[in-house]
Amino acid sequence: MDMLESQESIVDAARLRPKFSIKLPVLADDAAVRLREGLDAPELGGSSMATGRHADLTVDRSERKVWSPRLTVRIEDAPGGSTLRCRFSPRPDVWTGFMFVYFVMVFLVVFGATLGYVQQVSNEAAWGYWGVPVGLLVIALIHLAGYVGQRLAARQMRELRGRLERVLARQFGVAPDPDRG
Repeated sequence: MDMLESQESIVDAARLRPKFSIKLPVLADDAAVRLREGLDAPELGGSSMATGRHADLTVDRSERKVWSPRLTVRIEDAPGGSTLRCRFSPRPDVWTGFMFVYFVMVFLVVFGATLGYVQQVSNEAAWGYWGVPVGLLVIALIHLAGYVGQRLAARQMRELRGRLERVLARQFGVAPDPDRG
């Protein structure tokens, strides 16, 4: 068995924040120390930040766009070693804006449905119902924008995952997973 075993080698493109996991045969604290040391190597390029059992790999500042991803790595204890839980996501400011608009639209749908019902029961013009399709349309557009952003960031996602695999190969002496997505 290889020292590095990918649990989910193909990144799930249907998710807004794709994730994968990698098993390591060393304890989580040792894996965290070795991962931090590997991320500090200047020849791996990119920028990263690691503390405790967490690490973030990001695209170089000169190449960052609105859709540029980051790869968050969380190291957990597992039987026989540790597991790296990895997730691609947008930058925190982009994700916060995304979720803010999403929740405002959910509120609009609920408020519009409630207002429309109250207006209908009161024998008034039920214009409040317009909030439902408008909110649902914007939610659909938000999801579409997320998928478009993912497609635009696909190359950068591969680069981030490749950088992580180079760190793991260097620090744990294993070859990158050839079957990864």
